[in-house]
Amino acid sequence: MNDLRTPLATARMLGSGRNGTRFWLAQRLTALALIPLALAAVVLFFWIMRMSYVQAVVVLHQPWVLLFVVLLVGIIFWHGFLGLKVVIEDYVPQHGRSFILITAARFVAITLALLGIVSAALVAFRSF
Repeated sequence: MNDLRTPLATARMLGSGRNGTRFWLAQRLTALALIPLALAAVVLFFWIMRMSYVQAVVVLHQPWVLLFVVLLVGIIFWHGFLGLKVVIEDYVPQHGRSFILITAARFVAITLALLGIVSAALVAFRSF
């Protein structure tokens, strides 16, 4: 018994890191935001499928479509990163390895989100 701490002090060190609620709430809010965005994406997809090429390009050049796609891509990758972060924190026991994996997941999520946003902007602003 070399430890001079009381059982309460020991238990306090094992408690909450005080930031779990923020990630839990962010996951729930992004999931709720994805419901209407995913439904709207399906509707937009089937609506554009019925159009000719020129009509589809005109629709894709609308600013509201670009805003919609940017929101959809951003929220999808943010939600995916939050979920992957929780899985890594729960199942990777070494702190150093989990830090590296979370950093890599964040980098991949940001890179793919930026790639999707730039692609949507190229479609919206380029004249064909």
